[in-house]
Amino acid sequence: MRIDCVGAIVHDDGRLLLVRRANPPAAGTWTIPGGKVEPGEDDATAVAREVAEETGLVVEVGRLVGQVERDAPGGDVFVIRDYECTLAQGSPTDAVAGDDADDVTWVDLDGLARLPLAPLLRQTLDDWGVLPPV
Repeated sequence: MRIDCVGAIVHDDGRLLLVRRANPPAAGTWTIPGGKVEPGEDDATAVAREVAEETGLVVEVGRLVGQVERDAPGGDVFVIRDYECTLAQGSPTDAVAGDDADDVTWVDLDGLARLPLAPLLRQTLDDWGVLPPV
């Protein structure tokens, strides 16, 4: 089965918003906020909801940056569409981990290199040209 998912690529002042996953798959690794699209949701609604649940931040959802497929438990496939987002209200310091995230942070490119990232995250963001600037 194919499972629709979304992710948020949120930049602020040369940094990228990341959450540390509290649950499998890839528990303990850092990734962009996101998750499954709920029945009846469009992607933009799902992205905004996931960011709010995982970080407490309110974002405006922009353009589709790219799509990847990743193996899911039981032989299923996560179909993940990642969107560029901007903070709609509040500030980056308002970010607080929630839902299935056990931590949240903003990282520059050097900070990204020091974190244990979800598989293929850095390569994918690099391929799409959305890594934080040097």
